[in-house]
Amino acid sequence: MNKRIFVEKRGIFDVESPKIFDDVKAVVPSIQSVKVYNVYDIFGLNDGEFEKVVNSTFVDPVTDILIEENPAKGTHFALEFLPGQYDQRADSAQQCIALLTGNEKSKVRSGKLIEFEGVSESDLVKIKDLLINKVESQEKDLSTLNIPAEETPSKVIVHEGFINFDDAQLEEFFNNHGFALGLDDLKFIQEYFKTEQRNPTETELKVLDTYWSDHCRHTTFETELSNIEFEGQFKHTLETIFNDYIEKRKFLGRELKPISLMDLATVCGRYFHKTGDLENLVVSDEINACTIQIEAEYDGKKEPWYLLFKNETHNHPTEIEPFGGASTCLGGAIRDPLSGRSFVFQAMRLTGAADVLEPVDQTLPGKLPQKTITKQAANGYSSYGNQIGLATTMVSEIYDEGYKAKRMEVGFVAGAVPVDWVRREKPEAGDSIIILGGATGRDGVGGASGSSKEQDETSIHTMSSEVQKGNAVEERKIQRLFRNPEVTRLIKKSNDFGAGGVSVAIGEIADSLEVNLDVLPLKYEGLNGTELAISESQERMAVVVEPKDKEKFIKFCEAENIVAVEVAKVTDSGRMQMFWKGDKIVDLSRAFLDTNGCSKSQEVKITHLNEVKEKTPTFNEENFLKILGDKNVASQKGLLEMFDSSIGATTVAMPLGGKYQQTLMEGSVQTLPIIGAKNIETVSLASWGFDAEISKQNSLLGASYAVVESVAKIVAMGGDYKNIRFSFQEYFEKLGQNPEKWGKPLASLLGAYDAQINFGLAAIGGKDSMSGTYQDLNVPPTLISFACANGEKKNIISPEFKNEGNKVYFFNHIAQENGLPNYDALKEIFELIFENIKVGKIVSVKTVKEGGVAVALSKMSFGNRLGAEITVDENVLLAKNIGSLIIESKEELSSTAFQLVGEVKDSNIVKINDAEFAIEKLLAANTNTFESLFPTVEKEKITVKIDEKLNSIDPRNIIIKKHGIAQPKVFAPVFPGTNCEYDTLNAFAKEGAVVSSLPLININHQLLDESIDAWVKEIKTSQILAFSGGFSAGDEPDGSAKFIVNVLKNEKMRNAVHELLDRDGMIIGICNGFQALVKSGLLPYGRIKDLDENSPTLAHNAIRRHISQMVNVKVLNDESPWLKGMKDQVFTIPISHGEGRFMASEAEIQKLYENGQIATQYLDLEGNIAHGMPFNPNNSLFGIEGITSPDGKIFGRMGHPERFAEGLFKNIPTANYHNIFKNGVEYFK
Repeated sequence: MNKRIFVEKRGIFDVESPKIFDDVKAVVPSIQSVKVYNVYDIFGLNDGEFEKVVNSTFVDPVTDILIEENPAKGTHFALEFLPGQYDQRADSAQQCIALLTGNEKSKVRSGKLIEFEGVSESDLVKIKDLLINKVESQEKDLSTLNIPAEETPSKVIVHEGFINFDDAQLEEFFNNHGFALGLDDLKFIQEYFKTEQRNPTETELKVLDTYWSDHCRHTTFETELSNIEFEGQFKHTLETIFNDYIEKRKFLGRELKPISLMDLATVCGRYFHKTGDLENLVVSDEINACTIQIEAEYDGKKEPWYLLFKNETHNHPTEIEPFGGASTCLGGAIRDPLSGRSFVFQAMRLTGAADVLEPVDQTLPGKLPQKTITKQAANGYSSYGNQIGLATTMVSEIYDEGYKAKRMEVGFVAGAVPVDWVRREKPEAGDSIIILGGATGRDGVGGASGSSKEQDETSIHTMSSEVQKGNAVEERKIQRLFRNPEVTRLIKKSNDFGAGGVSVAIGEIADSLEVNLDVLPLKYEGLNGTELAISESQERMAVVVEPKDKEKFIKFCEAENIVAVEVAKVTDSGRMQMFWKGDKIVDLSRAFLDTNGCSKSQEVKITHLNEVKEKTPTFNEENFLKILGDKNVASQKGLLEMFDSSIGATTVAMPLGGKYQQTLMEGSVQTLPIIGAKNIETVSLASWGFDAEISKQNSLLGASYAVVESVAKIVAMGGDYKNIRFSFQEYFEKLGQNPEKWGKPLASLLGAYDAQINFGLAAIGGKDSMSGTYQDLNVPPTLISFACANGEKKNIISPEFKNEGNKVYFFNHIAQENGLPNYDALKEIFELIFENIKVGKIVSVKTVKEGGVAVALSKMSFGNRLGAEITVDENVLLAKNIGSLIIESKEELSSTAFQLVGEVKDSNIVKINDAEFAIEKLLAANTNTFESLFPTVEKEKITVKIDEKLNSIDPRNIIIKKHGIAQPKVFAPVFPGTNCEYDTLNAFAKEGAVVSSLPLININHQLLDESIDAWVKEIKTSQILAFSGGFSAGDEPDGSAKFIVNVLKNEKMRNAVHELLDRDGMIIGICNGFQALVKSGLLPYGRIKDLDENSPTLAHNAIRRHISQMVNVKVLNDESPWLKGMKDQVFTIPISHGEGRFMASEAEIQKLYENGQIATQYLDLEGNIAHGMPFNPNNSLFGIEGITSPDGKIFGRMGHPERFAEGLFKNIPTANYHNIFKNGVEYFK
């Protein structure tokens, strides 16, 4: 049976229709209404199977209405993903169907039907242009119901006559095939194949185009620089720095090596490594991520760990398909340290956009609107990070008109692993190469070469295959796999599947290879050998193991629900060979492959450097408020709250600090992710530095101050600047063969070089992207300095003012005469600050940038609403002076480097010289700018009236313990998408419980049955069943916890859960686990049961987005064992979810209240029940954060107390531990 169904959200649960209405109204003001329906095309189910799955997979009986015929009567259209694009909703639906019916061959395609009122036919054309991105989507034909026919893969062709082409024929061939490599490279390839005495296959040419692309081989950065000329007023400065670079090359014995951007970018690392000043650098054949060896201190012991970090860009894919491009930016960044066997635990995101508030009708031809790009990219990156479970604690967007040429999308991540978990050995002939993770599809073909090209007006219509939708659930599985030392110690070498797919990931892993493309797991049939060879993937890894370990490794993968196959063998042939359907379609000499194409040479001239002139306005209230609302100064609270910032129980400081959570942290600080540790002292600090305005005027100074800014931020957080290691991100216009354009990155790298030498610090990695051009638009010269350092948790501070009476100091950075930073003064002040932090004097530091001292003071005041009274030179008040710092100290500071300018006041006033400003007025100016784009307040609040007569109810003793157990056991099932199991189990283990977890394996139905049997066995031997947070199956299809609920309704599982409860067991569900308890009936009813439209539910947050912050929660009722002795206590805990809005009828809530089942409620700062943002972030009715079953044995909540540990959330003054885990364990003793 093939069937199409439509699903409508009931009234208040429909959050998507209002979203689209708001977007469309900006284009078509006359629009009156929008209604969105989900569409599912279902293939290969019989009637019985359909009835079994429809109300558990496609329709939520509480929130949804099933419609079997097209409900749209007015103007409408439907849309769907292009064939080949990953559709998480359809994938999750198919997994649910297989789970419920055993039918593994059914297919689902999802789409949306959108109906409009108040639009004309011409309006509809505009709306389609707005809502259908042709890179990923297409209009859906509702008149037909069919699944695209499986293709027969085309045979790999040989380009006959290629080696005999004359120059004209070769140029015509070059022009017809859209290569990223140059014509000279193609000529070089022709000469190679002449020596091979054969013509190339299409696969070989595509592999070389990919392997040698700028994206994969840094062709631009490796180009030899010749005839380097310096002109203008900075000539002497440039020559001085350049000559020092030449001297360092001599010291390193690199005089005969070509001078290149790459050589300049890496020379400091080489130099300091040779001088012994970079002794913790880890050097290996694996090109994974920047790696240093540090000492990890926890629970009173020390051991050696690797700290890995990496920055990644996805500028090109995000520009043309923002959601997929940004999500795979993060996925790609994670893969690099992950392939180094580390657990990735820390992230930052830095993006560049043009005017995101400009009207949509000002969008350039061939481009997406800026607001569309920035909103969808934020959704994509946050969706991936939130699903995989990665704490993203610094999110910033830079605004400059140059980024209209091409979006900047940068992700930074850090990972860590014990040194003795990692084995690195050279592959030997006979070794097995195993591919593990996601299947191969057509999406991602050409991504490397596409990213190396300049964009034009046709890009958005022709590049659909180059962009992928990420599958975070799959990559999370690999993270779990590599967190097992038994697994990592089997791996001799690892490489991630990034751009170029098999050809690069496996092509780089060993010199000699035989690759069997026939065994690659496929998303669908029809791919030919060329596509299999070069298709990118975010969720695949290649590893080398000894032959004796192959089956053992594959078994470990299967235990984590990961498909793994041997795809290649290491040989000693000196060639990379690929076979497909009996044919050898690639046979390339390693020596030729490693040439990376023709050597290239380029003349360079630096002429563009100007003296940096800042237009500093006169300091008055009008200018002050205006600059507080400037796009590059304004609060981005609504953006950064979309990103989970507390997962992993490693967050030392939340992105926004203070009692009011309004002061932005200077960077990211996380403890190392050490399983089972009770108190982790070692932290990883990360920050970024870059200023587009300075860089446009003078890229030499732009890079210098980028480094200074990144270092100053580390110092401002309590780090020792001497521990810093850098990774640079370069992003420039397409350089072509213009010597002056080449001068821009050269000047930037000279500036960065000078900063490294003067600080005595080195960049040990980086990433370059050299295609930021669109017609006559260019991105600003961009060199971002990412700084990463290890430090100690006890030294971490945050920038919000702490206490009345504290002294306020100012360090005024005065540049050298040539405009370069005063490094000696900076190093002196950085050391002084660190020493005074360690002895407890300095309690906050804020870096100065846009808006000068006045803006910095304001932002320090926002977090705790503490004012200040200062007197300072008016010239610095609104001046951008990177390197300057505002310092709060509990005591007087003796050094003359610190200028005492005032003190902190317990008032709502910031007084600067003689001018007074109300903090609320300053805050309003700072927070209003992006409210329409990234709102921080919900549009509507819904409240219910409850008769609060709990005190008249007789107390009931519902806590009944039948059996004492010395050490109760906690079992936490791991569903696809679960990401909080480590935090949850660690919280229980700290209290003395025995803990265990097992992933659900649904690779096939037999393994699924075995997996459920294993879970049932675990539940039968456990006292507590813990449902952790996460995004089960990506919260798809269209709803949280559907996959979990379908598992719980399995007869074996249902019986095991009920039996646990009947023998005095207990259940906890947090976030996604709470959603599962509510949607399975376990809450509030205490039993797994079918629901109806009157049942309580957890719906989408009223603000229509994910939200991550800290909340105040009060224990209303402590009759549950989980809450014993906690009545009326208030806890400040993290939340992070998109569907946490507790909804029920007034009658149902009244019943829960009278039964004592409302366990915890959101409070405002005055201790009242909170009914809306910011204190009730999802607009839960009656402020409900958590509820219990009638007997109190089952407790579910949205907040995450398991993410608390000693010394975390240091910038949240009221943060405390709601230790329900101790109560749960002690109940059984």
